[in-house]
Amino acid sequence: MARIDLQDAAAITAADTLSMLALQMGYPEQFREGIALARAFNLPPLPADTHEVVILGTGGGSAASGNLLRSYLFGEGRVPIHVVQGYNCPGFVDEHSVVIAVSHSGKTEEINSSFEQAARTGATLVAMGAGGRLKETATRLGAPYLDVPGGLMPRVAIGYIFAPILVMLERWGLCGDQSQALDESIALMAELAREYGPESPVERNLAKQVTQRIADRIPVVYGFADHFDAVAWRWKNQLGENSKYMAFWNTIPHLHHDEAVGWDMQPELMRQLAFVLLRDQAGESAQMVKRWTATREILAERAGACVEVESRGESLLARMLSLVVLGDFVSCYMAIAKGVDPTPVAIIDLFKKKVGQ
Repeated sequence: MARIDLQDAAAITAADTLSMLALQMGYPEQFREGIALARAFNLPPLPADTHEVVILGTGGGSAASGNLLRSYLFGEGRVPIHVVQGYNCPGFVDEHSVVIAVSHSGKTEEINSSFEQAARTGATLVAMGAGGRLKETATRLGAPYLDVPGGLMPRVAIGYIFAPILVMLERWGLCGDQSQALDESIALMAELAREYGPESPVERNLAKQVTQRIADRIPVVYGFADHFDAVAWRWKNQLGENSKYMAFWNTIPHLHHDEAVGWDMQPELMRQLAFVLLRDQAGESAQMVKRWTATREILAERAGACVEVESRGESLLARMLSLVVLGDFVSCYMAIAKGVDPTPVAIIDLFKKKVGQ
């Protein structure tokens, strides 16, 4: 595979045959469309005593959006948000639950299975996606179904998944008014798209710079509780699907109680790892800053690379999404730099064939 110089915009575009980078640059418009769809959607009423929201979804689009919502609303949400990625509906789901089933293709067998189970509990049901079996099931069950644009890989349809669910939660009164935070986030994503796009040279392009720092090593991404754990998980997912790299993630301060001991493994193994530290100085307490500082100092002496990246924006939502967008661009440049098209997912296609999906 021929390596590609990240200064060469034409070569980058040629390698990205299905325009993953262009789709990521289109996130602002996706968010605007997703918000409009959700504001016009005919929502069912909430249960009189709502205990929780359960989001049924898998992978880098649906589950990633659900987890980002859970993290974002950690300090504001008025009920817990649970994300379920498997075949079975949790035992606690009942008539006091709201269940949102998300499958962009509509074919995800795990979600169709858990949604059928949820329908038997008396929960309030909503489904969303771009058609397929899930839409047929929702129609049969009389559950409202939100149609979103199709033809995209779910992992690059975040504006059609995350934004509509957030607006639904707002309309139900399960979180506060999101208008200002969404407006800021959309404007910031448009600015970042220009900064991180193929035409932007390495010296002014943080996504390309991070790529060069961590390329050819195994990425390990650290976020911090309460709001950036899901952002780290999104980075890990995107590095797998887009970059075709094995990648790992964890959360500070949790990892300081166990995983950090592994930093003392054989030096030749540690040097194969590249750590990315997702920072948010606007939301970090003094104690958390101490933990980050100690983490950086220890890893700088041991790892093959240790890179800190800082969130941008005023609102928590904008700051979280700024790092999501950075990770998405890095994941594409990681593939392209080694001469690999970021969009195809041959292993997933092979796995689905083997299990008969």
